[in-house]
Amino acid sequence: MMWFGLFMVALIAAVVFFIRRKRSTRDESEAPPPQQHDDARQKVLKIVKGMHAAADGLHGLARVKALRTYMDSMSDGLELASDIRPPASGSPRGEWVIAPGAKPERRILYIHGGSWIAGSPKSHRAITDRLSRLTQACVFAIDYRLMPENRYLDGIIDCQRAYRWLLDNGPDGKASADFLVVAGDSAGGSHTLGLIAWIRDQGLQAPTAAIALSPSTELMLTSLGSRANLESDVMLGPTVKKMARIPMPLLWWGTVLGMRVLPTSPMASPLRGRLHGLPPTMIHVSESELLLENAQRYVEKARAAGSPVELKTWPDMVHVWHLFTPLLPEAEEAFEHIGVFLNRVERAHG
Repeated sequence: MMWFGLFMVALIAAVVFFIRRKRSTRDESEAPPPQQHDDARQKVLKIVKGMHAAADGLHGLARVKALRTYMDSMSDGLELASDIRPPASGSPRGEWVIAPGAKPERRILYIHGGSWIAGSPKSHRAITDRLSRLTQACVFAIDYRLMPENRYLDGIIDCQRAYRWLLDNGPDGKASADFLVVAGDSAGGSHTLGLIAWIRDQGLQAPTAAIALSPSTELMLTSLGSRANLESDVMLGPTVKKMARIPMPLLWWGTVLGMRVLPTSPMASPLRGRLHGLPPTMIHVSESELLLENAQRYVEKARAAGSPVELKTWPDMVHVWHLFTPLLPEAEEAFEHIGVFLNRVERAHG
């Protein structure tokens, strides 16, 4: 089915990580030995190959199930500093990730990636554990409803309800928050950007800040064959080239049928929404990925609307490389950058 093919393309963008030899963004004095760095890349490449193997020969829901299982397994064996807790009965679905020293009044809502059909709080524990340690905040990783079993809108509703809940609830029960960040990666980055606009429109207490890692800011339905990174993104590029040969009406209606939302809707394409009055927002993206161009467009539009939105890029990096902390030194660099950003925002707010 057309919609399922589109989902698979988006899923590759969200969860498959392409490894290339690259220059480090660190000073040479800070860089790890070349052999150690290359070994880390080979380990990540092995994970990529394992993901392909897990879904090889499968189709439809069987393929989706295999990819979900493999993504969850990526957190197996991680040495986490944080305590993983289920929320209290009656709370939104998800899990608390609480590092030693994390304060209940400091909270992060984390929205995982996986192209809205895969991923879970478990699959992204490398990120949520690191965020909790970095910020001394309790991270709530939302287990939002996924497609194709549910509507795209159902996942959005889950994130909206979770934000309302986090304003007044911490890991120990009812309590207000004095530091609340919304963060997410890839598809979850799209939900993050859509959520902060919804919060503004609802007149709710604004988050302290927002963080979007390699976010999807617009569904990839236009100018597919002209994107600058079609060649450098060797994982997604060939598939997108094939999609570019499909008549636009078929792509359009395939997406509408699968996601049950118009591609032009700000719910699916935050870039197309009104971007004024947003909280301080940081976006990370690789210069080699196909999502770069739309991330840049989002930041330019938000800045023009007067919102304090920033962009930090890394050269030749993998999609959502943050998942590979502490294996990849670039992941640690990215989290250090997030820490500097959040400290600056907090100081500005007094």
